[in-house]
Amino acid sequence: MSVPITLFISGLADTLLSGLDTSLALLISTAFLAPLIEEFSKIFPLYYRHGETQRSIMRLAVTVGFGFGLVELITYVAVAGVPIPFRLPGLAFHPASTAIAAYGVATRKPLPYYALAVALHFSNNFLVVINPLPISASIIIVAVTVWIAWTLYHRTKEKFIV
Repeated sequence: MSVPITLFISGLADTLLSGLDTSLALLISTAFLAPLIEEFSKIFPLYYRHGETQRSIMRLAVTVGFGFGLVELITYVAVAGVPIPFRLPGLAFHPASTAIAAYGVATRKPLPYYALAVALHFSNNFLVVINPLPISASIIIVAVTVWIAWTLYHRTKEKFIV
């Protein structure tokens, strides 16, 4: 569900950016719009879970994020020809950022944690776009994101969300 939502919204956004300079459109699309769209798309299915515990919501989020990251990796490698090592950080980043946003769902405070996930995603994408060594910047942001997700996961309980 997350991937089709992302593709649909991204298609609309790219249409709106079509008249801009290519570099500016890439920066806006990748650094600003992609984090908002992708984090929303990944967390959206988790709002409709019933009878779950805080911890199970986090586990589902990691699964959704990993699936999203895997589809993104395959797409970039197969369609755009990006080398696999450049896309590997996404396999850790997407599950972790989705878990951060899911912590907000699990604790009934979705907005601050969604904003945190978007900010981390923005930071990662922005540094990748402007940095001549994109994987080095990405590794730092991915490490911070994974650490935050791990910390939040350990704050959850097997308490049912009602």
